[in-house]
Parts: sequence; C-alpha cells; structure tokens
Amino acid sequence: MLSQLMALFGFFALVLVSVYWVNRAVLLFDKLISDGQTALVVLEFTALSLPYVIKVVLPVAAFAATVYAVNRLTSESELVVMQATGFSPWRLARPVLVFGVIVAALLTVLVHVLVPASRAQLADRQAQIAENVTARFLTEGAFMHPAPGVTIYIREISARGELLDIFMSDSRNGVSQTTYTAEKALIVKAETGPKLIMLEGQAQTLRHADGRLSQTRFSDFTYDIGALISPASRTRRNWNELSTVALLGASPEALALTGGTAANAWLEVNERLAQPLMAPMAALLGFATLMLGGFNRFGIWRQILVAILALIAVQFISNAVADVTRRAPDLWGLAYFPAALGVVASVAMLWWAGQPRRIRAGRAGDRDDGRDDGRAKDPDAEALA
Repeated sequence: MLSQLMALFGFFALVLVSVYWVNRAVLLFDKLISDGQTALVVLEFTALSLPYVIKVVLPVAAFAATVYAVNRLTSESELVVMQATGFSPWRLARPVLVFGVIVAALLTVLVHVLVPASRAQLADRQAQIAENVTARFLTEGAFMHPAPGVTIYIREISARGELLDIFMSDSRNGVSQTTYTAEKALIVKAETGPKLIMLEGQAQTLRHADGRLSQTRFSDFTYDIGALISPASRTRRNWNELSTVALLGASPEALALTGGTAANAWLEVNERLAQPLMAPMAALLGFATLMLGGFNRFGIWRQILVAILALIAVQFISNAVADVTRRAPDLWGLAYFPAALGVVASVAMLWWAGQPRRIRAGRAGDRDDGRDDGRAKDPDAEALA
C-alpha cells in the first residue's frame, strides 16, 4: 500500500506543480516582458518560484494520492479482503501515516531551507530589475507610467542607447504640471541613483492655481529618475526571505532589516514548523473519511465528497488562524491548531470505523399482509423450522 501511495503521490505532485507553476509563469511572463526583460530573466524567475509552488501543492498531492489509492483498493475489493482477514482501521492506517511522515520530511526541507533561499534570491533579483530603470524606459512608441503622475514617451532608441525625441510629464506635486521635451536623452548611473540627462529641449510648467504657463529652454538638463524607485524595495526584506536559523536568533540586524519584532520572528518559526504537519494530516483525513461506511457496489463517492469538504474546511480554518496570528503574534500556538484539528477528526473517524456494526434484521416475515395461500400449516413443521 505504501508503494502505491508513493507512486500516486509522485503523479499528482507532478500534475499539480505543473498546473500551478504554468499559471504563475504566465503572469510573470506578461509582467517581465512588458518591463522589457528577456526570456532568460523570465525563466530565472519561474525557476526561483518553483520551491514555493512545490511547498503549496505537496499536502494537496498527498491527500489526492491517499483518496485515489483507497478508492482503487475498495473498488477492486482488496481493502474488503484485508478487513475480512482481521486488519483493523488502525492497522490499515499505518502505511498512510508513514507516507504522510515522508511527505512531511520533504516539506521540512522545503520550508526551512529551499523556500527561504529561493525567496531571498528572487527578492534580490526583483530589486535589481527595479533599480534598472533603463529597462523600464526602453520601449519605443508607447506611453509609460513608471510612477503615479509621471508619463514618459520615447519615439526611438538609437543603436548607441540614446533616447530620441523624448516626452515626459510630471504632475506629482499637485500644484503644477511640468512637461519636458528634448531631442535626445541619456540615462547615466550616479551615486545617488540613475539620472536622466536631456539635451536640447524645453520645460513647460503650468500652475493650476492661476493657469499661468512658463517655458524654459535648455541645452542640457538633469532629471533625478532614481526618485521614481521605492527605496523600501531595496532596503527591506520579508520574513519569508530569512533562514530559520536567523529567525531563531532574532538579531537586531534581522529585526531592523524586516522592520518587525521578536514576536513576529517567533511566529514565523512556528508557522514553518506547523506547515509540514499538514501533509500527514491531509493523508490521514482522506483515509479516515473513506473508511466510514461499508462496502457499496456503487462506490464510495459520498465519502470522497465528505473528505474533500473536510479538507476545504481545515484550509479555511488555517487561513483564519493565519489572519489572527498576523494581527496578534503572541498567539503563535494557534499555528498548530488546523493540523491538530484534522488529526483529532481523523482519529475520531478511525475509532468510529473500527466499532462493530449491528446488522438490522429484516422484518418482512414479521409483517402479516392478510393473505392466505390456502395451505394448511403443520405445527410440527413450524417447530422444526
């Protein structure tokens, strides 16, 4: 049974990871290509997001593999034979529990090692691309909005990287609107951030209060486009980008880097410890639900539906607990509640499945339909019967 569970788990994990990963890859492709990035950058970003995708789908794959395996064993009467030979639901649940522990071990490696490393690398690459303002502006013949209130248009980009016939409108201060036009422009790097140097152009400023328009011609003008980039994207990190060892230490440097407290770090540690427990819980929940009820030639589709609804309910509870603990990090113990609830429900269903069933006797012979077949009844024959 364990070998069947592992084989089906590999199949469902591959299918679910592929579907989920393709959906994320399509979104990344649209976003990065629109920002002027190459296909190699898109491939790099999708590869870095793969560990997180695997972490999300592994419990669902374990649940699907368990339900499918038990359903197949039931339809082929193998499970009925095992139960008839004296195997209790607790004995049959052992390979399912071992299977869940194996998946939990895989999740532990992902949660504590691979996912934080990939998320940190992904955040660094996103910060590098965000700082590369040239990539945002290297789009010919399109109006771009790199920041609220800022509009940029470039007619052509020369082979030397010159921006020809550039138009830029800046109305961020709310008091006036300044429109810059130049024959060509260059983007250069500086210590305080990238600068846009416009050559042979003019600046027109319109004041909204009185509608007065002023015009200034210039041979060269420097515009600080580094201000269009949010500094937080380069200086702050999220909790999921730090390793578990760094979270356990909760050094002042790590707290300053994330802008959080030691309670937030401890909450993140406990959430990582609780996530692998969802895999054995999902496998046991699916198995225990399918063990309810007896053999039915029409299948066990009712138990399968109940198992799916039970897993959805546990997931809803997990989301609600996450919202509560994010607002109150001191309630970190609630992170284990969804997995514990699923395990308790599974144990209760296994106990119920192991209880002996009473066979209800038919009452057709006890009912008198009032009809007489005309034959005499022999008392001795009735007593012998």
